[in-house]
Amino acid sequence: MFYSKNTPESRASIEKHFLENVYKICRLCCSFASLLYKGKLILKFIPVPESLKPMLRLCFRSALSLFILLLLSNVSAIAAPDGKALFMSNCASCHNPVKESTGPALKGIRGSLPGDGWVYKWVHNSASLIASGDAEANRVYNKYAKTAMTAFPSLTEEEIDAILQYADDYKAPVAATPAGNANSGAPAESNTWLYTVITLSLLVLVVILWRANQGLKRAANDKENIPNEKEIPLYRSKLVIAVTAILIFIFSGYWLVNGAINEGRQQNYQPLQPIFYSHKVHVGINQLNCLYCHAGAEKSRQAMIPSSNVCMNCHKQINEYTGAEEHPLKTAEGKEIDGTQQIQLLYKYAGWDPVKKAYNRDEKGNILATPIQWVKIHNLPDHVYFNHSQHVKVGQVQCQQCHGSIEEMDEVYQFAPLSMGWCINCHRQTEVQFTNNNYYSIFEKYHEELESGKRTKVTEAELGGLECQKCHY
Repeated sequence: MFYSKNTPESRASIEKHFLENVYKICRLCCSFASLLYKGKLILKFIPVPESLKPMLRLCFRSALSLFILLLLSNVSAIAAPDGKALFMSNCASCHNPVKESTGPALKGIRGSLPGDGWVYKWVHNSASLIASGDAEANRVYNKYAKTAMTAFPSLTEEEIDAILQYADDYKAPVAATPAGNANSGAPAESNTWLYTVITLSLLVLVVILWRANQGLKRAANDKENIPNEKEIPLYRSKLVIAVTAILIFIFSGYWLVNGAINEGRQQNYQPLQPIFYSHKVHVGINQLNCLYCHAGAEKSRQAMIPSSNVCMNCHKQINEYTGAEEHPLKTAEGKEIDGTQQIQLLYKYAGWDPVKKAYNRDEKGNILATPIQWVKIHNLPDHVYFNHSQHVKVGQVQCQQCHGSIEEMDEVYQFAPLSMGWCINCHRQTEVQFTNNNYYSIFEKYHEELESGKRTKVTEAELGGLECQKCHY
């Protein structure tokens, strides 16, 4: 039967038919949930003795209720933005929670700022707030040497609150307690093994009781001359065989596909280096700028590994590590490292004599230095083109966005997967810094739309960042 779209009668019939179907689907879902909760749906496909069905229904119902309770109790935690991750990816390059850096310390800063959403306006576009003549905005701008703060229009008010809350809750690392102290904050003993033994014991008890029940039932049937049904072993059950085959097929397929996708990737790769160089000490504690050592990151395709003479610019004067008590150096395995010994190893590579305070030279006057054979961590396939300067200088991407919290790493590891999908998602989501960036001055249309308010941001995907030739040519 066909209905005409122009008649009220046909539209009413269609709406009535649609509502009836929705009602039937709702009833079916409720019935399914009820059967699942009562355990009848599970027991329908699993051969279980009648005497054990009440107990299994009770166990399944309790487990389902506990799962729903845990899910509901964690909804807010799952939905809430991660303040630490947002701070590290957006703010860590210029701010520290407890001390001033390029910008002010953020711990407790909300109490000293104006109300009425001033902080949201400042984070979204500090330049426009300064241009409007806002007194507080101009005070902050002038106090920090008129350093322009990067605009973050993509951050929501909830995310900004999460960042500030993380800063308020931040606690500075406490110096390590001497090893001789009995109350040195040793981790509490874990009872995991005890719970594991109890769980396995209960499972064994369930199996024993089930087999005993089966034996008693067969004995009672023999006594009353009731024929016993032939018991089929689980390994010969068609249901068990079918379910096992399906699970093996699913997990084998997942293993093969996941292995093929991750072929050649090395996320979390952390090789041993010839010298234990701590980024946490140099970048995090001593606030050494990344571009001092990796000058090529801003000017060329390669970030550049510094030669030993760059290290010696500082270590001609710094010949011992004095922060062992506050910041002990340890490998990922927990082995303690002597920082002063590592400096002496640097002298050996650089050909420096710490006693004479001069370089060792041969008869021709050449410095007897040996190149440090650093192990490369971040490796891309040969068919992939990546330019550091285009991301650091032009795109103004912070180091932490790709390399993680480098200022907290003693030993550097590969933070990001560096896969094509990861790069594509970054091009889709990351906002291009159009403000005060001459590289993008030719995009007049986008500048006009930003000024008129037709758009709030421009992503790399809109500038051709999804084209294959950008990275493969």
